[in-house]
Amino acid sequence: MTTPFGTIPADAIADGRATDAYFRRMDEALAHAGKNPHVVAEVTADQFPTGSFEVFTGVAEVARLFEERAVDVDALADGQLFDGGPVMRIEGDYRAFAELETSLLGLLSQPSAFATAALECRRAAPESTVLSFGARHVHPALASVVERAALVAGLDGFSHVAAGDLLDREASGTMPHALMFCFGEGNQADAWRAFDEAVPERVPRIALTDTFWDEVAETLLAAETLGEDLDGVRLDTTGSRRGDFRHIVREVRWELDARGREDVDLFLSGGLGPTQLRELRDVADGFGVGSAITNADPLDFSLDIVAIDGEPVSKRGKLSGVKEVYRTPDGGHHVALADGDGPDEGESLLEPLVRDGEVVREATLDEATDRCLTDAEAVKFGDGDA
Repeated sequence: MTTPFGTIPADAIADGRATDAYFRRMDEALAHAGKNPHVVAEVTADQFPTGSFEVFTGVAEVARLFEERAVDVDALADGQLFDGGPVMRIEGDYRAFAELETSLLGLLSQPSAFATAALECRRAAPESTVLSFGARHVHPALASVVERAALVAGLDGFSHVAAGDLLDREASGTMPHALMFCFGEGNQADAWRAFDEAVPERVPRIALTDTFWDEVAETLLAAETLGEDLDGVRLDTTGSRRGDFRHIVREVRWELDARGREDVDLFLSGGLGPTQLRELRDVADGFGVGSAITNADPLDFSLDIVAIDGEPVSKRGKLSGVKEVYRTPDGGHHVALADGDGPDEGESLLEPLVRDGEVVREATLDEATDRCLTDAEAVKFGDGDA
């Protein structure tokens, strides 16, 4: 089996072939022995709360994975924040879903990590425009996963065109350095004019102003060239010669204001993450973030059987028994046995997702974003880093 760009085809994922070989060996052994116990399995990252919240997403894709499988699935809602305990519970005859574990964890681990990293950027500059520029750091087949995770976390947009087609959102972006190179040093004004004359009016006129000359010099030339049509400038100054980036940005702002161009926004990009956004959010209007999102380590989700034929069970180091997770009004995250008492005023977070192979809950991207941002405020996500 080959595919043009080296990706696993969708039917292999749905059919359970996108799995680790030992699940196939196990299935053969269980079939030979005539065993197929009724189990409850849980997906967790941490057994107990650690005080560090993360974003849960990828749930819609997992729901499709379980379609027409004779199982029941409960899960956190898309965009929910969690801190320990199960994010998903699966109940059914084990052989009905065992082979899906590898794909299930992959569909959750990386998107949730992207969304968590994007939320860190969002919370670092809550009043700024923040766009996702990270698609170039992942396999092209994952671009829409990155961009959707960024939107779940409340980022204002993204750069990838095909991802926009899938998500029904228009990609953002104006010009690369290559445009400036094609016109050559001394002809920056010609490049900006060509852009202004060619692209649709709905696209902001944001000129890249750090290619050949000092950032201030190119910014003032762009302001002179495009006049009132100039909406903003982007500084993508590389770290190798950036020096005091904050001072550079303040200098550009000062010289624009001195010429009555307070209307020109400053947009920054180039290896920026939450720390830089917090340092620059008072002197810039917007940011592009890339590797800060895509470099996030996948969340270390695992799937463990916690009950067999109604009896609690666990491997060493894991917690046996079916569990429930709760959010309390103070933003606390709590884990308890499902047949026990939850915390006072605690709201159960696990909700039905699949019943006997039928998806019973779906949510829109906008709903996931609202939930993520509301929950981030409730649990004070990232406040300790402000």
